Amino acid sequence: MSLETSDREPETERPDVIVCADGPILLRGDHVVADESGALHRTTRPVSAICRCGRTGIAPWCDGSHKVGPRKRRSV
Repeated sequence: MSLETSDREPETERPDVIVCADGPILLRGDHVVADESGALHRTTRPVSAICRCGRTGIAPWCDGSHKVGPRKRRSV
């Protein structure tokens, strides 16, 4: 049965990677993230925040440290 002839509403497309301006990268769903040392970390939440500023105390996850002071320049 095609989506057009179905009684269901079409599913809305939701991105699974969102880059927040002056903030973290948000990952929706299952992902594996490598930290600076190369260790792999699997996401465990419906939405996980990945640090982009380098200030977090819980790398690779964001702890909100980007909200304090100007952002450090890092390549991600």
